[in-house]
Amino acid sequence: MTTPAPSQLETGAVLERVATGATWAEGPLWIPPRRAVRFSDIPGNRILEFSEATGELSVFAEDVEFTNGRTLDLDGTVIECSHGRRAVQRDTAVEPGAVHSPQTLVDRFGAVRLNSPNDVIVAADGAIWFTDPSYGIRKPAEGHAGEEEYGDRYVFRVDPASGEVRPVVIDVEAPNGLALSPDESLLYVADSSLSPADEALSAGRPRGHAIHVYDVVDGRHAKNGRVLVEIEPGLPDGIRVDVEGRIWSSSGSGVQVFSPAGERLAEIPVPELTANLCFGGDDGRTLYVTASTSLYRIRTTTRDAVSRRRATI
Repeated sequence: MTTPAPSQLETGAVLERVATGATWAEGPLWIPPRRAVRFSDIPGNRILEFSEATGELSVFAEDVEFTNGRTLDLDGTVIECSHGRRAVQRDTAVEPGAVHSPQTLVDRFGAVRLNSPNDVIVAADGAIWFTDPSYGIRKPAEGHAGEEEYGDRYVFRVDPASGEVRPVVIDVEAPNGLALSPDESLLYVADSSLSPADEALSAGRPRGHAIHVYDVVDGRHAKNGRVLVEIEPGLPDGIRVDVEGRIWSSSGSGVQVFSPAGERLAEIPVPELTANLCFGGDDGRTLYVTASTSLYRIRTTTRDAVSRRRATI
C-alpha cells in the first residue's frame, strides 16, 4: 500500500465518516448553493443530502426512479442519470429549499430506449457525455426489468446544438464512471464488467476492471482507445480527474490515485466497499466518498478539473 504524498492530501488528513444509513450510496455531487453533497441510495430509491453547514444527513427526495450519477451543467443545474426512467435528466433544484423536479433530456438512441444511464459529465462546450451499461434493467434492486434494445452498452454524447445522441465509445463492455482531462483532450472510461449486470447475458463476453483512455478529437470523437490501468483489488466504478490531471478512482480497497501515465501514486483505504467520489467543500478541496452504506470525506490539496474548465468559460 502506498502512502499518499503531500501533493494529494493535506498534512495530517484523516478519513472521516460523516453520514451513514444508505443501502448502496452512489453518484455524489457537491451542490454549491446548498453547501451540501447530494448522492443516491439506489436500492432505497431515494436521494440523500449531507449538509456541510449542519453536519446532518437528510432525505432530499423519495421515489426518484433509481437515480445514479450526476454532475453540474454549465448553468449550475444538475444533470443526473435515472435507471428507472432509462434517461438522462435535468433537475433545477439547486437553491436552498428547492425540491426535486427532474425533466427528461434524453431517453432514446434513435427509435429505441437507452439501457440505464449510469454516470454523466458535461464538457466546456455544453455537450453531455454519459455511460449506458445495463445494471438498472438487469439488477432488480437498481431499477426495472428490461431489454437492451440497441443490443449493447455504449458511451454516448449529446450534441449541445442539435440534441443529437451519438455513440462515442463502443468497445468497453460495461462503461461506468467517466471523466475528462483538464484540457478535455482525453476521455477516461471505467469498465466494471468484472461484476456484470447479468451473469447469463455476460457468458462468453469480456470481463474487465480497467480504466480506458481515449483521445478526444474535435471535441466530439473518442479515438485511439487503450487501457490506462487495471484496478486491483476490485474494479473501477466512479472516477474523477483533478486539476493536475491525476485520476482518482474507486476500487475494492478504497480510493486509488493515478498519474496521467497510469502510475499509482496513492491509496486511501476506506472501510466499506467504495462506489464513487467527488470533490467539494467551499474551497473544492474536500474529497467526498460514497461507500456502501456511508459517506466519507478527507481533505486534499487539489480540486476537480471541472473547476478549472468552468473558470475559463
